[in-house]
Amino acid sequence: MQPVGDWTPPACWYEPRSVAEFSKYVETMYDETINAPGQANYAKTAVGQFRDTYKDGEYKDYNKDKVDEGNWWVAVQNPDRLDDPASMKCGELPFWVANGDDPGVPQAVTPQVLAEAAYNAIRLPDTKVALAPENATKVNLPTWAWLDKTAFKDVSVTASLDVAGLNISATTTARPVALTLEPGTADAETHPASGECRIDDDGSIGEPYAKGRATETPPCGITYLRASGQAPYELKATVTWTGSGGAGGDLPDGVFGTTQDVTVQEIQSVNR
Repeated sequence: MQPVGDWTPPACWYEPRSVAEFSKYVETMYDETINAPGQANYAKTAVGQFRDTYKDGEYKDYNKDKVDEGNWWVAVQNPDRLDDPASMKCGELPFWVANGDDPGVPQAVTPQVLAEAAYNAIRLPDTKVALAPENATKVNLPTWAWLDKTAFKDVSVTASLDVAGLNISATTTARPVALTLEPGTADAETHPASGECRIDDDGSIGEPYAKGRATETPPCGITYLRASGQAPYELKATVTWTGSGGAGGDLPDGVFGTTQDVTVQEIQSVNR
């Protein structure tokens, strides 16, 4: 399975925490630091000052008296990019945001960010086309190509945050739109001539071969004009997927493919 899209998740972002979640996070961090054997004094001092800001300083007891009025927003590092210096750019200390207010930071989680994150998380089926003839085709004989419509169908993922009544979510769908064939040799003709087989209304791409249609031109396929010799041709098949949904509208196309060997033989004739 392959990820779709060329969007890269941010290295860090800000997301909401309920009063209960935030206070538990701070108190746990404080206790673990203070009670850790051999912990440096500067670390204990720093975590103590951090705790005081939210418990007894600028804020009072983590704003527990405003539990229904807003949420804490905290910086989060992308776990897949912890070694990236960009993951340290979300340098704001945790801050309070009243319900309905804009967090006021460009990296705040939004439906658009969640839609893109969902798109990035989608996994697609591997691209391998069915061919007829299956094992070896003949020179000047059309080779039919198609994709199983049960495997190549819309794939959706939902990303969401639901904290203390603040719900942010987005569902993103990846949809296959075309199959492109590259025969692996210049001595071949693709069907259609562009090599791009569009998806049909029923979700299928190409058409399975049926007995008795060997000499017909397939809606999606290849006619090889020269035998492959000792080494098979490498047919490359790529599927274009497009993303939509969520709050961000269309998302970048993803194009993924694989190669598969195709042996092309001369048609043997019998001389009498």
